[in-house]
Amino acid sequence: MYPGTHAATRPDHPAVVMAATGDVITYAELDEEANRLSNVFRSMGLEPGDHVAFCMENHPRFLAICWGAHYAGLIYTAMSSRLTTDEMAYIIENCGAKVFITSPYKADQAAELRDRMPAVELRLMVDATIDGYDSYEAAIEQASSTPLPNRIAGTDMLYSSGTTGRPKGILPTVSPTPLDQAGTGVSGLGSLLFGFDEDQRYLSPAPLYHAAPLRFCMGVHITGGTVVVMERFDPEDYLRLVGEHQITMSQVVPTMFVRMLKLPEETRAAYDVSGLRACIHAAAPCPVDVKRQMIEWWGPVIHEYYAGTEGNGFVYCNSEQWLAHPGTVGTAILGVIHIVGDDGEEVPVGEEGTIYFDSESEFEYHGDPEKTADSRHPKGWSTLGDVGRLDEDGFLYLTDRKAYMIISGGVNIYPQEAEDVLTMHPAVDDVAVFGVPNDDFGEEVKGVVQPVEMPADDAAAAALSRELVAYCREKLADVKCPRTIDFREELPRHPTGKLYKRLLKDEYWAEAGRSI
Repeated sequence: MYPGTHAATRPDHPAVVMAATGDVITYAELDEEANRLSNVFRSMGLEPGDHVAFCMENHPRFLAICWGAHYAGLIYTAMSSRLTTDEMAYIIENCGAKVFITSPYKADQAAELRDRMPAVELRLMVDATIDGYDSYEAAIEQASSTPLPNRIAGTDMLYSSGTTGRPKGILPTVSPTPLDQAGTGVSGLGSLLFGFDEDQRYLSPAPLYHAAPLRFCMGVHITGGTVVVMERFDPEDYLRLVGEHQITMSQVVPTMFVRMLKLPEETRAAYDVSGLRACIHAAAPCPVDVKRQMIEWWGPVIHEYYAGTEGNGFVYCNSEQWLAHPGTVGTAILGVIHIVGDDGEEVPVGEEGTIYFDSESEFEYHGDPEKTADSRHPKGWSTLGDVGRLDEDGFLYLTDRKAYMIISGGVNIYPQEAEDVLTMHPAVDDVAVFGVPNDDFGEEVKGVVQPVEMPADDAAAAALSRELVAYCREKLADVKCPRTIDFREELPRHPTGKLYKRLLKDEYWAEAGRSI
């Protein structure tokens, strides 16, 4: 199914509600705009398999643009609105986009990009125009609202967030499928695991350009529910919206849990979240204490999955399973998990290694055969680059990304352990732990903290650093804890929850005159 299916039976049912303004887009309106945009694409000569790109904030037209490309059978790339102009230019060229759509929110960069995308045949801007960009509204108003004939479903090609290197386009290997026969993995899993149905009200607090929010929102539209879109996350606003919009389902990242838990008790108690049937979290590891507190607060409605934009595997657990296996991300629902050592051989149960999936789902990193090959095991399995272990019941536990492992004096240290501990300190708003050069040991453990309040002076900073190091050492072996901690007003964390630890690590290694 797709929005047009529901427009035919429930045309006035809300498809999208914008949380800040209360603006409502019905299924009839969403389907009509998607049809008009698909005709704009086809009038330019774009055929199924051609590529379009767009970059904007959580805008009311965002999902209509996705569906317009989907209706036309195109490959569509939603780009992060936090990218630099160079990064945007790289992705537009790399994906081969023939159309680029943006908003006034990105006007300055749109102007810089104007002469840096020679393959783009049409540049559109919503809400306004600047030199070199045509009006999106005028384009769709002039287009027919009649559905294209013989429609083939499109697909997204999203880019990795670049936390360990330059972003890479992830193109799933799919066969052309008629639109009215196409579903998505998310809509199928959503119905099976989370109760996706036409009566659901789904709250999306994250940027829509990221894989999980985009695919879950489109999955909700496939099943006929309502998506409530937050323009940006605020912990108290989130709790308020759950009650006001009678939210039944939502997806968050662990940092959102942390920020809600750090609200005053009276603030948390003021909002009714009892209507939630499922709150799903993913994208980053969740500290055990954080998840336990969330289950105690909201009840057994917390669901977790481990997967990637690559779609090569899917691991899942509900609250009951997690309570029986604290710290797990679940068992494999899609694919078979193999834990592999540095020698390429599988390790015994309980031992750590690189996580591989054996599944029928295939993908490639667009234009990067070397990276594609690096993600493959000789037996054909594929990996996202994460490290973990399996227990005797087949439950997976994540350790960290292999790229973040610290080797200090020959000891392998995974910084996620220290991050999970320090996150729970009341003075810590966010934290990153990584390795920095050490002449004697090769690397030593470094912590960088975004405090709730910045220390007033150097003496206060030194005192807080000692306090946090001591706090960590109460719970972990000394070797796993930072030797020293620095403080920043804000860490480079993506709104989707991913921490750009690479940027911090590169900075410290460059200061030491060393390369990684």
